[in-house]
Amino acid sequence: MNSHISKVTKYAPNIYKTIENIVITRGKGVFVYDKSNNKYMDCIAGYSALNQGHCHPKLIQAAKSQLESLTLTSRAYHNNKMGDFSEKLCKTFNYERVLLTNTGVEAGESAIKIARAWGYKYKKVPENEAISVFFNGNFWGRSLSACSSSDDPSCYENFGPYMPNFHLLDYSDINQLHTFLIKYPTTVSVMLEPIQGEGGIRLPDPNYLYQVRELCTRHNVLMITDEVQTGLGRTGKLLASHHYKNVKPDMVCLGKALSGGMYPISAVLADSKIMDALTLGTHGSTFGGNPLACAIGTEALNIIEDEKLSERAQHMGKLFRDRMREIMKSQYNTKQTTNKILKIKAIRGKGLLNAIEFHKKKDAEQFIANLTDNHVLAKTTRETVVRITPPLTITKTEMSMLLNTIEKSIQ
Repeated sequence: MNSHISKVTKYAPNIYKTIENIVITRGKGVFVYDKSNNKYMDCIAGYSALNQGHCHPKLIQAAKSQLESLTLTSRAYHNNKMGDFSEKLCKTFNYERVLLTNTGVEAGESAIKIARAWGYKYKKVPENEAISVFFNGNFWGRSLSACSSSDDPSCYENFGPYMPNFHLLDYSDINQLHTFLIKYPTTVSVMLEPIQGEGGIRLPDPNYLYQVRELCTRHNVLMITDEVQTGLGRTGKLLASHHYKNVKPDMVCLGKALSGGMYPISAVLADSKIMDALTLGTHGSTFGGNPLACAIGTEALNIIEDEKLSERAQHMGKLFRDRMREIMKSQYNTKQTTNKILKIKAIRGKGLLNAIEFHKKKDAEQFIANLTDNHVLAKTTRETVVRITPPLTITKTEMSMLLNTIEKSIQ
């Protein structure tokens, strides 16, 4: 066994199903390399943290420059980077305030906390009666709150008691949400992913986000979108909610690609009438808004804008799905009945957040193994779904290479 793997096995908790026998030592663009200099195309991309690609030179320069001057002050006094980063976030996404945090799950926790404070202060919900709504198939982390809002059975053994007043409804079922909000007037927030990532790249009905926005407005409930994975160009728009006209969530959670994979950075965006529910001393973070994070985050946003990565994701995603549907169609038109062909059940996605779904778990796992043998790295979610999420910097030539490898790995 590789010495690195043996040390991880010995000293780290056994909580990740890691691709075996590959130890990555460096990365560049859409590719990573192991210590033997074998080259792999990365179609995991840090679960969409690497939208700008591995080791983008402008991010490296931004980090190096800031490392040499100032990395952390805490919020005990001001630093000269937080103001510019906060302004850029607010103006880019059209919100009045931003809470700077560190990880995606911290952004989610903070959004729920803000919504509760808003509910008690402005909606006048009776003390301790605030209700938060989530949806089956969601994933936003592994904290106790995130576990309490999940339908994953692994969250419910040995971790209780769980957060009170968290309710799970069915994703993309607007009638169920409507009935719930009528029945429970102390609901303060509805938190959802515009596309469920870990849930299997699950897209809602075309009108669902419009309907959620309308219901939240009608019932005076905050609509929170978790765009930690779907945001920052991944789906072909800067935010996935931007695919829907006149759908502006009350709060947006960002993370992952907000640093281009350089550093843990996340954020919660909202207008003042919501964010001002937090008052002096009621929330904070030692590293939130630190100057290193702000310098990297500012450059990460600049790269997405300057290199038109949202537009690239939209174009490359269409190329991917069109070709994959041709491959899928050919499988069902062929007279070949060999068991060696891995039969595809569905192709779906938006931008460069895409799924290949198989009929059987074993076929999905075999496909991952075949891809790895052919030097493409990907992973399954929900057992039968393989996510294909390369960095948004992928070129047309690289996309063609990927699609050829996928077709080879299926057949």
